[in-house]
Amino acid sequence: MLSTDERFLEPAVVGLPCAPVAMPDSKHHPAEVPPESVNPRELQHIWIITGPAGCGKTTVAKGLQEELGLPFIEGDDFHPPANKEKMSNGIPLTDADRWDWLISLREAAIETLSPSDGASRQPPSGVIVTCSALKQKYRDVMRVAAYGHPSVQIHFIYLKAEESVLMERVNERQAHYMKSAMVHSQFEALEEPLEEWDALAVDVAAPPDEVMKRVSAVVAAKLREYQ
Repeated sequence: MLSTDERFLEPAVVGLPCAPVAMPDSKHHPAEVPPESVNPRELQHIWIITGPAGCGKTTVAKGLQEELGLPFIEGDDFHPPANKEKMSNGIPLTDADRWDWLISLREAAIETLSPSDGASRQPPSGVIVTCSALKQKYRDVMRVAAYGHPSVQIHFIYLKAEESVLMERVNERQAHYMKSAMVHSQFEALEEPLEEWDALAVDVAAPPDEVMKRVSAVVAAKLREYQ
């Protein structure tokens, strides 16, 4: 199993408010560069799709799942009924509501990347996770999954759009517990990860096909850094 200790990060600007996002020079971000002792083929990547309600996290995650052939973990599935009830009633979640959810989601990602007890199952080269991760401290909880394991690389793909765009999208949803009022509350809580070295921003104010092209370009460019 992977470690669950804390990890301390050095910030650097890697995300831009439009996409495709230019990749930073790897030599300026040593925390992202695998050591020479790690074979790139042995690396495991955790792709965490983040952003407020309506940004298209699930759609993007499923697209990457098909493109990369990786397992996908839907963050919404890990919310307890009490959290879903609060959100369906337009009540924002507190930090206390989110801690257990974040930890269970992180543990699911760790379990997915871990070999089976009998080592009969080859663990995947990565996993895709959807998680709003609105605040830096929430993202820090997820980052713990890679502590002490240079072969595990975590990447946050931040799906960025104006509040009005996401509000319109949520209003068009049918039978979803996340209501439009929650978009505003999430924007109030949002701490954009634009200056966090492991975050990549993609402008999603575009048709789904174009958004997926932008995300694919960002992911492909990031993977090339490890070749």
